[in-house]
Amino acid sequence: PEPAVEHGLHERTGRRWSMVRILTVVDQFTRECLCLLADQSLTGGTVAQALELVVGQRGAPRSITVDNGSEFASRVMDAWAYRHGIQLDFIRPGKPVENGFIESFNGRLGDECLNVEVFFTLDDVRETLARWQEDYNRTRPHSALHDQAPACFTADWAAITMAQAAPELLETLT
Repeated sequence: PEPAVEHGLHERTGRRWSMVRILTVVDQFTRECLCLLADQSLTGGTVAQALELVVGQRGAPRSITVDNGSEFASRVMDAWAYRHGIQLDFIRPGKPVENGFIESFNGRLGDECLNVEVFFTLDDVRETLARWQEDYNRTRPHSALHDQAPACFTADWAAITMAQAAPELLETLT
């Protein structure tokens, strides 16, 4: 599979705080939620820093599907993507269906987490998102993954990939 990641932003207006923006990063193949970053605003620099952590843990994808928000269309993001050899695939303005997987994910995040919790501080939001992300990745089965949780699917995929690569590694070493 070709590595690709989808990104999106989820915005929520609340009574006790003006707005929280959430960077959502999801691997299209494994369905893992790789990042949920909540803040009152997100700049290209903030997004690039968050993605740097993801790339450090997972390696660089070939492409990232993003909307046309200023944080994604910034010079900082363009330079970051260029440095890592990552293509930024921008959806057409007003066409969220072109980024359907992340839109669905963001809807689920809203329905199951953001719309059922009461938040008093940004830290409340971050703590709740961390718990939800853990549940989403480790315990929730996905039909697209043969009813496995994303973390289990990823572990199985890594084991299969390593088993297939082992003979080639042995040939290289001898």
